[in-house]
Amino acid sequence: FLLHRANERILEAVAERIGVPKDKFIINMDENGNTSAASIPLALDFAVKSGKVKKGDVLACAGFGAGLSWGAAVFRWEGELLSE
Repeated sequence: FLLHRANERILEAVAERIGVPKDKFIINMDENGNTSAASIPLALDFAVKSGKVKKGDVLACAGFGAGLSWGAAVFRWEGELLSE
């Protein structure tokens, strides 16, 4: 799961509520903090480089912003990052 990372407590609550182990979530806020709109791409970059996401993995992403804006996608990761 790659979710917008407002804070770790929210991700822990989501994991508990949907019954998914916390280790299935990409959590690296200790490195970047709340990075707003960049949080999902940064988490994906971290997950690929650290080996947590591999070719063929199915990812669920969800993000939200100020007001009522939100978005979500489920996709299969088919490649590696093109640059370091």
